[in-house]
Amino acid sequence: MKKRPFHFLYVLLTLLWLIASSSVSAQFMLNDTSGLMDVEVPTFENSAAGEFTPGEGFLLVKNPFASLNVSIYAMARWVNQNPSEDTWLDHRDSLRTFDGRNDIYWHRTMIWFTGYVASPKLTYMATVWTVTTTQQTLVYGNINYEFSKMLKVGIGITPNACIRSLQGPFPFFSSTDRTMVEDGLRGGFTNGIYVSGEVLPRLRYLAALGNNLSILGIKASNLTRRYSKSVSLSWFPTTGEFGPREGNGDFEHHEKIATRFGASFCHSRENRFNNIGTPSPDNTQVRLSDGVLAFEEGALASGVTLIESDFDLMAVDLGFKYKGFAFHSEFYYRTLSKFNADGPLPYSSIKDKGYMLQAMYMVVPKTLCVYGVNSMIIDQFKRNPYEIGGGVNIYPAKTRSWRINAQAMYVNQSAAGGTFGLYTNGQTGMTFTVGTDVLL
Repeated sequence: MKKRPFHFLYVLLTLLWLIASSSVSAQFMLNDTSGLMDVEVPTFENSAAGEFTPGEGFLLVKNPFASLNVSIYAMARWVNQNPSEDTWLDHRDSLRTFDGRNDIYWHRTMIWFTGYVASPKLTYMATVWTVTTTQQTLVYGNINYEFSKMLKVGIGITPNACIRSLQGPFPFFSSTDRTMVEDGLRGGFTNGIYVSGEVLPRLRYLAALGNNLSILGIKASNLTRRYSKSVSLSWFPTTGEFGPREGNGDFEHHEKIATRFGASFCHSRENRFNNIGTPSPDNTQVRLSDGVLAFEEGALASGVTLIESDFDLMAVDLGFKYKGFAFHSEFYYRTLSKFNADGPLPYSSIKDKGYMLQAMYMVVPKTLCVYGVNSMIIDQFKRNPYEIGGGVNIYPAKTRSWRINAQAMYVNQSAAGGTFGLYTNGQTGMTFTVGTDVLL
């Protein structure tokens, strides 16, 4: 993937100039006599865009034909991973080294341009996204048409609907990123088509057909002719909602208990997406329970490279919020099977089960939240990686739009890896993070 830091800077400076020169957005509106100006601009709350759902943002332009809204997410943090040992053994008892992170990064920036064209039912999103820890910058988006409350159709960037946190809660996680088990087992975001809606009162769905589990770093020329398929259901029996973006924590202090029950399933025939002569695969989404990339050379057997595998993930989630207390949980069952490799393998399939538990309480309403986290994978290799710990969230402006987070987590044989999240595969030891983020 090409790095575009200067292109991103140009876009950011242009955006700031537009905001400054527009003065007050209301002055930019056209007078209206037809009533079309009374139509509300979509805020994309809990949309099928999942992690790419913007905030409320700022209205720059609105007229009878179209609108333009801009929203920004920004996050910086310190990550300190302390290993108990500098080396670790993977599931094949191969010795690997561990070099934990201790760095401060402006981690992620997202700038959304959203609005409608011709009709409020036809909405668009164009996004500039960059993660400096991986030196990646992208521009992507989607186009959606809402036929009714029961049916919205879109094309473009979409989550594989395999776990709950891919479908809206971002960035309202407990900390500034996902838990170990979520990062270790999940699929990612891809390009495709999707449908969503409320099929029955308080029962919502999302179904997506994508190019693969994660399009990040994968060229169209390397894709196979197979698609990822995913579907998710969410049921809100008591209040019909679960807070803004269905995020973690009861910042809003529900006076009536809010509940959510859900189930998600994803299937994809995954490929390593590059020549088997290259030890490191382009497919970095599928990992084994010790965090080793499934498609890297020697992952499952010495000198053997996995070329293709079925990926199947079922997840069931449940949670509730009441008077400042919130509980979130999800349970996972993942299978890797139907292997195609360039040599014999000791397994015909690999099965992993796991769970994630999070409990949160607003000690000081709209100001201070404390939480605890535990996640674990019960794996075929009997390593059973887990994490346990907790943290605090401070909201200085008494709004979800600005947060300061501090977290301490003990990790045992981490199943997640990479510099995108909070984990390095194989780690055993403490990880400390302090970060701050804003969503506008």
